[in-house]
Amino acid sequence: MSSQFERLEIPDVVMIEPRVFCDERGFFMETYKYSEFAAFGIKEQFVQDNYSRSCRGVLRGLHYQNPPKSQGKLVRVIAGEIFDVAVDIRRSSPTYGRWVGVRISAEDMKMLYIPAGFAHGFLAMSDATEVFYKTTDEYSPEHEAGIIWNDPEIGIKWPAEQPVVSPRDSRWPRLAEAVNGFVYEGGRI
Repeated sequence: MSSQFERLEIPDVVMIEPRVFCDERGFFMETYKYSEFAAFGIKEQFVQDNYSRSCRGVLRGLHYQNPPKSQGKLVRVIAGEIFDVAVDIRRSSPTYGRWVGVRISAEDMKMLYIPAGFAHGFLAMSDATEVFYKTTDEYSPEHEAGIIWNDPEIGIKWPAEQPVVSPRDSRWPRLAEAVNGFVYEGGRI
């Protein structure tokens, strides 16, 4: 395998470290190879790519899409650094309401896989942060949902005291009141 896969504290969220080939010309890496991901157990097909640029201190999230248009995500940073967060929102899950957060950057070239059933958000840690991510379903406004980024019952420890949050992201409900169509069924949504 070219990439190394590591399950995080919530085992469905996976850190991926691609093998990078460097020489005097620069570098080359495979960012996604279906056969390697499937061999690890990530068998979803990605159907949409998204790209964002954020200033330092911008917080985007916590976002998700409800079934039947739920999205898994494969997140990587192509400029700067982010603090990336996934919150388990699958009712009856042993990790329901828990979060995992990691720093990933253009420099370390790591990626984060977040399956459907998780709310996702990130905080830009650099002046010009660019994030590229793949999704397992297309954007669907009628299935879009979110959770307020500072829900005290989740208790995410964001590494910023006063992040810049959009008006929309400031109005999401707490997890307890959020519209949520995910149910944990022994590791399956």
